[in-house]
Amino acid sequence: MKAIVCMQYGQPEVLQLKEVEKPIPKDNEILIKVFATAVNSGDCRLRKAEPWAVRLFFGFTKPRRSILGGVFSGEIEAIGKNVSSYKVADQVFGSTGMSFGAYAAYKCLPEDGTLSLKPKNISHEQAATIPFGGTTALHFLKKANIKPEQKVLIYGASGAVGTAAVQLAKHFGAQVTAVCSTSNIELIKSLGADKVIDYIKEDFTSNGETYDVIFETVNKLSFANSIKSLKKEGIVILGAPGLLGMLQGLWSSIASNRKVISGLISEKAEDIVFLKELIEKGYYKAVVDRSYSLEQMVEAHRYVEQGHKKGNVAIALS
Repeated sequence: MKAIVCMQYGQPEVLQLKEVEKPIPKDNEILIKVFATAVNSGDCRLRKAEPWAVRLFFGFTKPRRSILGGVFSGEIEAIGKNVSSYKVADQVFGSTGMSFGAYAAYKCLPEDGTLSLKPKNISHEQAATIPFGGTTALHFLKKANIKPEQKVLIYGASGAVGTAAVQLAKHFGAQVTAVCSTSNIELIKSLGADKVIDYIKEDFTSNGETYDVIFETVNKLSFANSIKSLKKEGIVILGAPGLLGMLQGLWSSIASNRKVISGLISEKAEDIVFLKELIEKGYYKAVVDRSYSLEQMVEAHRYVEQGHKKGNVAIALS
């Protein structure tokens, strides 16, 4: 089968299209024919081993898992003898977790993995872009215990996590202020934001507004600035923090009434099911900026690395 293989850390060119062995499902696994995957900022960080500490978890000199890719949408081609939740020809989408492997024509996953039947009203390319931003935003907003009428600010609202956070915070009843660049204002308004601030023209920390929750999704706002507009007992969510941001957040939680939430997310099948139901009811939209073929993976990584994508970048395998 075709797969994108990464045998060393480095620039996008380390990704190579190769023929590899097709996996065979174990008794409790399903074999998924992957129709689409996606490229996100996490993929790029892993490919580059950035920050350096990535090597401590994923391989010191090269990735332990040579086939990257953490999200997928596709069709079940075969099932193990003990599988009862799914059947052959089911359309499914979800996350591969720490096993990665979605940059390939086929992927085996346990039937109790982080997946669900695909929403019927969107394409495979759209479905593949949902799990990364959707589960990340959902994890942090649930930890913050968002309540109706709370004032929530989302910084970096036009990215994969940001577009998900805007929609989910609105679904939970919050008053959402989104911060993005000029070119993305109309997109973010269409996702339901109550107010959109153009960071190029306005510094939200200087307008006198305060918020119950500030969700920093892109690690481009300093921690000191992120708490300037926070209410005294408010919550800061650091969705993509560096080591310094995490340490500052920990100290702030200890030394003040402000709570800081960060760290790794926990992916659950129930979250994928929740997002599926929102999509099918029309409460959540997939935001796809561009779509590439598997053969264009290097170009896709280059584009994502520029940091200007709107929502998500999809990869079509079929």
